Amino acid sequence: MALAPAASSSTDSNPIEDEAQSVDAPELRLFVMALFFIFGGITSLNDVIIPKLKELFTLSYTQAMLVQFCFFTAYLVIGIPGAQLVKRIGYMRGAIAGLLTMMVGCLLFIPASAYATYGLFLLALFVLASGVVVVQVVSNPLISLLGPARTVHSRLTFAQAFNSLGTTIFPRVGSALILGGLAGVTAAQLSGPALDAYRSAETKAIVNTYIGLALALAVIAGAVFLFRNRLKGEQHDHSPPLAGFQLVRRTRFGFGALCIFLYVGAEVSIGSLIVNYLMQKSVLGLTDADAGKMIMYYWGGAMVGRFIGSAVLRVVNPGLVLAAVATGAIALIAVSANSTGQVAAYSLLAIGLMNSIMFPTLFSLACEKLGPRAADGSGIINIAIFGGAVVPLLTGVLADTSKSLAFALLLPAICYAIILAFGLYARQPAPPLEADLRG
Repeated sequence: MALAPAASSSTDSNPIEDEAQSVDAPELRLFVMALFFIFGGITSLNDVIIPKLKELFTLSYTQAMLVQFCFFTAYLVIGIPGAQLVKRIGYMRGAIAGLLTMMVGCLLFIPASAYATYGLFLLALFVLASGVVVVQVVSNPLISLLGPARTVHSRLTFAQAFNSLGTTIFPRVGSALILGGLAGVTAAQLSGPALDAYRSAETKAIVNTYIGLALALAVIAGAVFLFRNRLKGEQHDHSPPLAGFQLVRRTRFGFGALCIFLYVGAEVSIGSLIVNYLMQKSVLGLTDADAGKMIMYYWGGAMVGRFIGSAVLRVVNPGLVLAAVATGAIALIAVSANSTGQVAAYSLLAIGLMNSIMFPTLFSLACEKLGPRAADGSGIINIAIFGGAVVPLLTGVLADTSKSLAFALLLPAICYAIILAFGLYARQPAPPLEADLRG
């Protein structure tokens, strides 16, 4: 998924003094690229474990969507405390803290599997996501500092491409490792000790995957520790943690932050349903493992669309481009929900292409002309990612009550419709910040 530019810790556009802006540290740039890759991939891996846990614990769609609820709630709970932690201990040590927290979250999958308890899996996901939030608070400001200011946009774009690469590769690998069960056996057919043994055996695939991730995180954390004193001259302000909420009074920013909430929610909802959607006999009738392999086309479309969109946005009004792709997403949902077979399948997967430019465009339009308040605005945008917790849960409720995944897509369509309205609204330049907040 797209990631929010993390809240900077200073009141101006660059958290570290100018002389530190051009630090020549290729090893740190490589480390940050690895961060984007791994936490983008870990986030998209939720789309693989949702159908697995749904089958193992015979969950409703509402209950299965608690995976995303617990994961993205971390943005609401940890966002501001995470930023305060980074202010206190610095970027590099903050990255270590985040990576170690992610590692602990991965290792918590071991007792979750041993006890075959869904609640423990949800706890593990929340802890894992808490580490992701802290690392995200560090990553964008850090990469912006590792080179001259004139190339900051190209570096950030390149880093976001690594994020998309992670969201494309991880579901493919994860589906091969995690999905698929004992031949001809499902949890719904078992009970008592046989059910417990089945759950324990099948969750080992999840555990082994996350143990591998824990080892990778430990290696990265160790590498960062070696360079913990590499950055010099960090400066962090100590403004009140909740100061940024004043910006919600600005119509353009408040509307934009709402759309970030809705966009992340819609993107995550569709990604979470892809496997079960493609498994339906009326669509492709695939096994869970084969359906899981197709998630990469959804996230891969977003990666391709970013390269296309970056060129289009140079010559076309961003608000109009945003409105156009939102319209495309709505149209694709309508086609998928009212068709069958390959048309239904590939029109749903193609929504990833429409999603590609939405997050960065929403962010830039919402934060336009915030000036010295840009860091506060970025912090609120991070909190708005909590939409990835709320909208998927409501989509699950709609799927359960309507007994139709196609009908449940109505909620993401409504989200895209509101984003379309914002695109049309934001096609005009933003007013000065002072005038908008006056009074």
